[in-house]
Amino acid sequence: MFADRAKIWIRSGNGGNGHCSFRRELYVANGGPDGGDGGDGGDLIFEVDKGLNTLVDYRHKRKYAAGDGEEGGKRRCHGKNGKDRVLKVPEGTIIKEAKSGKVIADMSGDNQRQVVLKGGRGGLGNQHFATATMQVPKYAQPGKPAMELEVTLELKVIADVGLIGFPNVGKSTLLSRVTNAEPKIANYHFTTLSPNLGVVDLDNGRGFVMADIPGLIEGASEGVGLGHEFLRHIERTKMMIHVVDAAGIEGRDPVDDIYKINKELEAYNPEIAKRPQVIAANKTDLIYMEDEDPAEYLRKEFEPKGVKVFPISGATGKGISELLYYVSEQLQLMDSKPIVFEQEYFPEDELIYEELPYEVTKEDGMYIVEGPKIEKMLGYTNLDSEKGFAFFQRFLKETGILKDLEAAGIQEGDTVKMYGLQFDYYK
Repeated sequence: MFADRAKIWIRSGNGGNGHCSFRRELYVANGGPDGGDGGDGGDLIFEVDKGLNTLVDYRHKRKYAAGDGEEGGKRRCHGKNGKDRVLKVPEGTIIKEAKSGKVIADMSGDNQRQVVLKGGRGGLGNQHFATATMQVPKYAQPGKPAMELEVTLELKVIADVGLIGFPNVGKSTLLSRVTNAEPKIANYHFTTLSPNLGVVDLDNGRGFVMADIPGLIEGASEGVGLGHEFLRHIERTKMMIHVVDAAGIEGRDPVDDIYKINKELEAYNPEIAKRPQVIAANKTDLIYMEDEDPAEYLRKEFEPKGVKVFPISGATGKGISELLYYVSEQLQLMDSKPIVFEQEYFPEDELIYEELPYEVTKEDGMYIVEGPKIEKMLGYTNLDSEKGFAFFQRFLKETGILKDLEAAGIQEGDTVKMYGLQFDYYK
């Protein structure tokens, strides 16, 4: 079975503990603290591998963790950082938080590599805690814990145009004729068990990527047949070619088929059902009726609704060129950017909602905010990056820390201290 879904458990690395030690050497009086810092935990990273086209590797192994940072050592020796864990996925893979189904990352377009879980920072050694009044600190900071998450991986093929329609109407034959794809073709239902992609080459560089989406039948949106498994692959397509058997060799009405498939698209995702379509009335070489033209019947039904109908034959090639050039012209009028799913779930947001204590105090005109919640947040957040600083501002607001500071009487220009971090308060 084509592996386009997987559920896995991922974890970043734990930060190494800071070390508590004191310099003890001959002829060195009162050497002082020299405990080194712990190493940072490794990051859990997803990266696109152009050579992959399924998620089959994640069907056999379901747990992945980055390396833990090592503990600091004597003589101010820094612990070794944990090794990053890089998970390779095919382009078009969407990473979702398993419980909510919200998108964490879409590995397509410009996003070829993304850190999904940051490793915990290493703890500070006792060398950092010496003061004029505490010259022999016997405390070192523990490393920050790892982040862990259960995620689902979904592969949604990246194609400009999707071929949709009932089984055995000639989608695979059409794909094989106009691209270099070599799908399995036979005269029985569900020959195609996985999406097939091919590149349509046209003059003046106006080619496009076409995908044969298998398994759409009535009830597909509810899991009947194979439709529930593969409807997700239509989500990236900008346009659809609706292939029907104009000859009706299996006794079905092509007009009724189109309405049934469109009903399934509407039930699955109304936004997809609104995307442009064109009808390919296939198997015209098998039409032997002299008194009526099924293609004309389709035209009268759908062209007044703005859907063009092209009589074609996948077997002989008749009418295919006109269809492809029309599709290419329509694509030129659309936004050239690929359809990319925006991030909806931010793993670091768990720090905002986690029930950990903190307290706001005032000493020597300075407002001090400390506690496990603050310590944990600083352990994961890189304030030097634009994204990290934006998260820090949101953290202060959504956790209620800003309200607590204002209740304590803070004024613009006053200094706020959070462990080793200091900043001036401005609204």
